[in-house]
Amino acid sequence: MNKDQIKGTVMNIPFARTLILAAALLIPTFSFAEDTSTDTAGQYLDDAAITTKVKASFAEDKSVKGRDISVRTDHGVVDLTGTVGSVKESERATALATNVKSVKAVHNNLKVNSN
Repeated sequence: MNKDQIKGTVMNIPFARTLILAAALLIPTFSFAEDTSTDTAGQYLDDAAITTKVKASFAEDKSVKGRDISVRTDHGVVDLTGTVGSVKESERATALATNVKSVKAVHNNLKVNSN
């Protein structure tokens, strides 16, 4: 290598460092942009509407009204968590949630209080 080639290589090192730094900063951005698992605004609103309808059906029903049941909906799949007084109440909560329009499935994670 002659003196001019070495000088050209040395001058490119700051540029190379800048390029590497820029790539390191941009890779997470592109990775995030490619993530298709996130909900759209429409999906979020659909899930929120389902959750509201399930909770309303619980409030109107004498057997599960006032129970400590949390409702979470993700892509039409309803997750029920909390505590109920009997197996019958747990089954009723599942039936009520299943009957709500747009519900694809119900995961009953309710615990039955043995008191």
